[in-house]
Amino acid sequence: TVVEELVNDLLCVCRILSSNDCVPQVQPAVGVGSFRQGWSSCEEDLVYRMLVPLKPPPGHCFHLNLDT
Repeated sequence: TVVEELVNDLLCVCRILSSNDCVPQVQPAVGVGSFRQGWSSCEEDLVYRMLVPLKPPPGHCFHLNLDT
């Protein structure tokens, strides 16, 4: 939760600094899990994964282009 709070604080600053209406808007981060990297038993060896959703700018939408 500490990592998630830190990332969300950073994203809040990014939202303030990029208040332009023509760029995607970052949403609060979602933790999607962590795992141990390598064989070490040290706690510093944890890797955290955070998903940062993007919201389209007003008047725009995101859509997937299917590849043939």
